[in-house]
Amino acid sequence: MFSYRHAFHAGNHADVLKHTVLLHVLDYFNRKPNPYWVIDTHAGAGIYDLGDEWAEKNAEFETGISRLWSLPNLPTDLQRYVDYIRDLNQGDDLQFYPGSPWIALEYMREKDRLRLFELHPSEYEVLQDNINQQDRSISRQVSIFDKNGFSYLKSQLPPPTRRAITLIDPSYEDKTDYRQLVKTMKEALERFQTGCYLIWYPLVQRKEVFEMIHQLEKLPNIEWVNASLTIKKPSKDGYGMHGSGMFIINPPYTLYPALQTVMPYLCEHLAEDGHASFSLTHFER
Repeated sequence: MFSYRHAFHAGNHADVLKHTVLLHVLDYFNRKPNPYWVIDTHAGAGIYDLGDEWAEKNAEFETGISRLWSLPNLPTDLQRYVDYIRDLNQGDDLQFYPGSPWIALEYMREKDRLRLFELHPSEYEVLQDNINQQDRSISRQVSIFDKNGFSYLKSQLPPPTRRAITLIDPSYEDKTDYRQLVKTMKEALERFQTGCYLIWYPLVQRKEVFEMIHQLEKLPNIEWVNASLTIKKPSKDGYGMHGSGMFIINPPYTLYPALQTVMPYLCEHLAEDGHASFSLTHFER
C-alpha cells in the first residue's frame, strides 16, 4: 500500500534536497557507537510507488530524482543519495521512492529507534501497514503515533540516549504551521538543547516563510545552516512553490562544507528556467 497524498510530490526537487541532507546527517550519527533516535513529526506513508496514478498525475519526480539518476561524477553526498535510491529499486528502473521514515529505518542500526507521527488517518494507516510488512526485528525499532507531531514532539524529548535527529516537514497548507513550527522549536530546545533538528520549508510567496526563518535564526544558543534552492521564477499569480529549503539546527560540522558543493550542482541540474538560484548561510558560535 502506498500514499495517495504525499505521492503527488514524491521524488521532486524538494525531496532531493531534504533527503540528501537527511542522509548526510544519518551517516554522521552512525560514525559514533552511541545509539540515537530519529523523530519524524510529519511522517507520511513511508514509501511511494511512482507508477501509481497519484504520483504520475504531476510526475514531479521527473524534474527531481530523475534528473540525477544517470548523471556521472555526482558530488559525494548526491552520489550517496542516488545510490541509496538505486539500491532500494534493485535495478536501473526508478519505480519506488522512499519517504524520510523509510530512509531513516534503513540507515539506522539495530540499537537505534524511530518515532513517527502522522495525523492524517489514511496516511497513518498506510504507514502502519508498510512498517508491519517488514521483519519483526525491524518493526520493533519503530513507534507510530496518530498524533499531531507539533504538539507531541516535546513528549519525546530528551531521548534516553541523549542523541536524536528530529525531522519537521509539515505541508504548510495551513498558514499557522509557520508560527506553530517556531513555537514547537522553542519548546523542543528548552527540553533538548543539543538535539539536531532538520526543518524543511517551501519557497512560496508568503511573508510567513521569511518571518519563520528570521525567528529560527534568532533562537538562542544554537548553531545553524540554512540552504535554500530556487528552481524557477515565482508565478505571477502568487501560487505554487518555486523552490524549498532546509534549516538545520545544531548540524554536523561536516554538513556546511558538503552543501557548498551540493547546492550549486542542484541549482544547475534541477533548474526549470533561467531564474534558478541558491542560498547557503550558516552561524557558528
